[in-house]
Amino acid sequence: MTGRTVIRGGLVITASDEIHADVLIEDGRVAALAASGTPAAGAFAAERAIDATGKYVIPGGVDAHTHMELPFGGTFASDTFETGTRAAAWGGTTTIVDFAVQSVGHTLREGLDTWHAKAEGNCAIDYAFHMIVSDVNQETLKEMDLLVEEGVTSFKQFMAYPGVFYSDDGQILRAMQRSAENGGLIMMHAENGIAIDVLVEQALARGETDPRYHGEVRKALLEAEATHRAIRLAQVAGAPLYVVHVSAMEAVTELARARDEGLNVFGETCPQYLFLSTDNLAEPDFEGSKYVCSTPLRPKEHQARLWQGLRTNDLQVVSTDHCPFCFVGQKELGRGDFSKIPNGLPGVENRMDLLHQAVLDGHISRRRWIEIACATPARMFGLYPKKGTIAPGADADIVIYDPHAEQVMSAETHHMNVDYSAYEGKRVTGRVETVLSRGEAVITEREYTGRAGHGVFTPRSTCQYLN
Repeated sequence: MTGRTVIRGGLVITASDEIHADVLIEDGRVAALAASGTPAAGAFAAERAIDATGKYVIPGGVDAHTHMELPFGGTFASDTFETGTRAAAWGGTTTIVDFAVQSVGHTLREGLDTWHAKAEGNCAIDYAFHMIVSDVNQETLKEMDLLVEEGVTSFKQFMAYPGVFYSDDGQILRAMQRSAENGGLIMMHAENGIAIDVLVEQALARGETDPRYHGEVRKALLEAEATHRAIRLAQVAGAPLYVVHVSAMEAVTELARARDEGLNVFGETCPQYLFLSTDNLAEPDFEGSKYVCSTPLRPKEHQARLWQGLRTNDLQVVSTDHCPFCFVGQKELGRGDFSKIPNGLPGVENRMDLLHQAVLDGHISRRRWIEIACATPARMFGLYPKKGTIAPGADADIVIYDPHAEQVMSAETHHMNVDYSAYEGKRVTGRVETVLSRGEAVITEREYTGRAGHGVFTPRSTCQYLN
């Protein structure tokens, strides 16, 4: 019975099923499930039992878009891999996929090695990497093949941020052609950065310097245009495409059209676009800077289209794009010039709870909650069924979730290393109670019992949705 745990009496929810079942865990993996109260469940013998009566038993969340320790705008994201993965666990997320960064003039390998060094030995939960490709050349293209072989199977490119991460259409096409051959998945930040920079310059020249202008210059039409262009480039290359942090209804329309044409095009949105809006960007006394991220927050009317996209599967994943910067000393770098505000919001701890609230609000079903937060990101990025489900053989990444507990989101009580909450004062129902990562308790009845170094690098197979 060594290393055996049984979770009894809970409602097990996966993307496909809801069943009152007991879960047997052995050696860090799910060994068996049996309907609660049956002889089969009664025969489960273990040295440790967790009572989940009246609770949900769900797969640990898979957050496929985080930026721990990301250098940006002369500063660094305020969460380290240690603080960020601990906060993720508190929020019911047991796997993150973070972005290693290639700097212009350097190799992919140098960027990947740098991120391995940041993460190794520091993570409370398991982690994997995507690779940001900032410098497409013949050597980079060859390196993409090697990275796919070692389990880094997705590559992010930017149509935004000229002079930093930006790739032009020719570079994007070359990378897409390479991924069509090696099985990698291109992830696209779809905004027309060249045009946006013109609008930024013009706004500042008019004296429009407040945070709300960040949203006004990064126009929804320029997100839609870039999304359309990325789709057509991918089609020419014969490559799949995953569009990150979709925020605008016009961009959803482009994705829906491409999917109706049968293209392997996928879309992700984030809680901030579902729950926040330009109203937040317009908050007085520079408070709006807390909500500066790219793509930007949109007017409230975009939210209904995003929820619809999640219901119709034109959007498949909700990730956080967790990239926190403190209000004091970091967001404040942009006082008097919105273009100097570091772009990013904290959210890795809030995603599972916000999406459970969305279930209660009638936006999505319980199984769809698990699908968009656990199963689909795991499948999309080659981690399924090791991650993202509760089934025999899967890693025992399991959350005991209390669907009735109420909480108020606040910087005073969250565990992210940032001095504000994007959801300050928001009341939600549903809360993480206990979290297992490969069978080890990281959160035990609302106490942190994990440790830095438990989480390990997890190589990934290629996207599991491709024809």
